[in-house]
Amino acid sequence: MAKINVRVILKFIGMLLCMEAVFMLVPYIVALIYGDGDAPAFLLSVLITAFTGGLLFYLFRNARNEVGKRESYLIVTSIWFFFTVFGMLPFCLMPNPLSITDAFFESVSGLTTTGASILVNVEAMPHGILFWRSFIQLIGGMGIILLTIAILPMLNHQGGLFLFNSEVTGISHEKLKPKIGETSKKLWYVYVSLTAILCLLLCLGPMEPFDAVCHAFSTMATGGFSTKQASLNYWNSAYIDYVITIFTFFAGINFALVYRAVTGDFKRLFSNEETRWYIFIVIGATLVVTAGLYATGQNDSFEETLRVSLAQVVTVITSTGYTVGDYVAWGPFFTTVFLLLMFFGACAGSTCGGAKIDRLVVLAKNTRNEFFRAIHPNAILPVRVNGKAISHEVVSKILAFILVYVMVLIAGSIILTALGLSIEESFGSTLSCLSNIGPGAGATGPVGSYAFIPNVGKWTLSFIMLIGRLELFTVLILFTSYFWKNS
Repeated sequence: MAKINVRVILKFIGMLLCMEAVFMLVPYIVALIYGDGDAPAFLLSVLITAFTGGLLFYLFRNARNEVGKRESYLIVTSIWFFFTVFGMLPFCLMPNPLSITDAFFESVSGLTTTGASILVNVEAMPHGILFWRSFIQLIGGMGIILLTIAILPMLNHQGGLFLFNSEVTGISHEKLKPKIGETSKKLWYVYVSLTAILCLLLCLGPMEPFDAVCHAFSTMATGGFSTKQASLNYWNSAYIDYVITIFTFFAGINFALVYRAVTGDFKRLFSNEETRWYIFIVIGATLVVTAGLYATGQNDSFEETLRVSLAQVVTVITSTGYTVGDYVAWGPFFTTVFLLLMFFGACAGSTCGGAKIDRLVVLAKNTRNEFFRAIHPNAILPVRVNGKAISHEVVSKILAFILVYVMVLIAGSIILTALGLSIEESFGSTLSCLSNIGPGAGATGPVGSYAFIPNVGKWTLSFIMLIGRLELFTVLILFTSYFWKNS
């Protein structure tokens, strides 16, 4: 095995930090417009980030753009880490700054589109900071690497494909065009277009333009950061609930399939097994929650019950995490239902977290085959998805993924219980951060906050958010000895 090309890794980190500095100019302009006193924080953050990125790129500008599998894992993980570190600068430099721990937690939560927050008074934050929280969710939703591949032609080769596969979620990645750069552009085109349409629709409702822009960013990114502490409950608007629920639902579908549907190929969208499972799960969970709420009389009308149930189911399964209803206050049955939805999440190739429904489909079919083999041990039954046989290697990888997923969930829960959190809070918070949801259980539920968690717990959950967004192996493989061996 060839030696890891460290120079190209540092070169890419430098380029991406320069790009992040450019992104920071947008909230800087917002801060200047509203004059809340956070503009100097963004200006200084831009200078620090641009200087660091420019220096790295200059020093390693002659490094050859040769990216293998090992370099791709290192580049993706390093860039997400450095984006988080420099993305937290505005939180550290603003008036009434956050601690380094809280700033890192808020930054990684935004970038991974988790939406878990340590803020207990969101409205008190400057407009520039609120915009930056939502903007980094927009960036992280579709993916930093995916955006880079779309912008930089130099990555439109085999190395770009390695990077693409290291960041995009799910067990299979559909290419819309022969060149990976063209595929990235198409995906970002759909993503940005839907965000713009949603922003316009929200402006037509009771939201102010600033709130509409921020919520459009965090909705399509399925991030869930809001400009209000009460989240969507602040507006108490059926219009807002329905509009955001519809767009959140679409954000949970593979964007490659959404692109095909937009271009007229609806058959590909609705013939996809994962999409059908996603629709059936949303309908089934909504009916269960609606029946439970209606039977216990926790809402005033059937329409409100159905709307709140649908909105809460969609926001949880897509890992968006807006507060529409408080499932913790509804009772343990409802909390259990939503924790189950958190585990698998929505579709691969979307902006959502969780283990993904495509893995659930394969596991369900493989389990069915194992039951059949118990009676007919000589039967050869391949697992088929969308009419295509799934190889044994892919099934084995999925089983390993679920095992590691559960192990991380258990380990995180143990650490948090050791820090004094209840079992409900520990398990719910770890699952929420691992699946990039936001709200957990107990005090970290939909109306709660992560502010009370000790610093060690916040760093633990920050790491869990990162490995959850990059689907475990991309990050955890760096901690294996054989990854670093040259032969």
